[in-house]
Amino acid sequence: MEFDLTWILLGLPVAFVLGWLASRFDLRQLRAENRRAPKAYFKGLNFLLNEQQDQAIDAFIEAVQNDPDTSELHFALGNLFRRRGEYDRAVRVHEHLLSRGDLSRTDRERAQHALALDFLKAGLLDRAEDALRRLEGTPFEAQARLALLAIYERSRDWPHAATIARKMHDADQGDFSTRQAHYLCEQALALSAQGDLPGAQALLEQAVAAAPEAARARIELARLQRLMGQPAAVLSTLKALGERNPAALPLAAPLMVEAATATGRTQEVHALLQAHYAQAPSLDVLESIVAMEAADETTRPSARQRYVEHLDKERSLVAAAKWLATEKLEHEEFHPQIQRALDHAVKPLTRYRCAACGFEARQHFWQCPGCQTWDSYPARRVEEL
Repeated sequence: MEFDLTWILLGLPVAFVLGWLASRFDLRQLRAENRRAPKAYFKGLNFLLNEQQDQAIDAFIEAVQNDPDTSELHFALGNLFRRRGEYDRAVRVHEHLLSRGDLSRTDRERAQHALALDFLKAGLLDRAEDALRRLEGTPFEAQARLALLAIYERSRDWPHAATIARKMHDADQGDFSTRQAHYLCEQALALSAQGDLPGAQALLEQAVAAAPEAARARIELARLQRLMGQPAAVLSTLKALGERNPAALPLAAPLMVEAATATGRTQEVHALLQAHYAQAPSLDVLESIVAMEAADETTRPSARQRYVEHLDKERSLVAAAKWLATEKLEHEEFHPQIQRALDHAVKPLTRYRCAACGFEARQHFWQCPGCQTWDSYPARRVEEL
């Protein structure tokens, strides 16, 4: 059987025409899909601007289905899910992005950061920690370290928190020396509770060296020295506090009076407190001075005048109530009722208030229980602010 070239010559034009028609059909289909994808995208954007998140999510899902390779649509969809609290769906979107082999390095790092935020918002701290650690050496490193620091503080993992704070300090991301001193103090308190007083003292001395201006390290060290029966060391530590950070002395004034009584150095401490009070009148320092004078028979009458002198400097309802407690009234039988009413009225004025969030507490905190901010409580009472 002979091979006939005629059929080949006739088939070539037919194949060309069919190929051309197929290409035109694919091109039309691609154009139609491209038109549908932007339309869905802009529809979703319009819903977002109108704060219609449900409709925006539906539109973006449609856009992703039409163009599954577009990473920006995936990011927009994942962020929407996270804002709505649908963290499991946000995680699936960002994990899908990370599973793609054609994703650029920039988008991969961005997806890893978004995944870490999903875990953080969902409260999955262990998975968030792992995701954040993968961001070392990326443009998101600084943000990841801040998030890790918050995780370790929240879980009270002070050694890991100290490591992250040291890295951030060395990388010039801020001065974290005071924060590191707080972490050392927290670890020292744990050792002290376990009975390891020498170990706690070593950590507190490290804290003082790390942040010489920080008040907490010296105050905690003085408390530990009192526990160890070293009143002379307590006085030495608190005198250094008064020199380095005089604004924090009201927090340590009662402890200083106790140490002065134990060492017989009351005159020295009395003079020191008076000098501090003259520079910055404070209710706590005033109370310590009054307590010292009340214990001395020779100065007891003058102690009653301290509150009156304070009222000349400050309009203090607390000082007025304390002065009234020592005075004789014309109708003395009504004094207890009046005094109880005054004490009740001044109680809120003797609290401490967080400067960051306004959370008030009867005791002074180094880290606010409300907003978790460090050193946000001034050493002065609400009435003095």
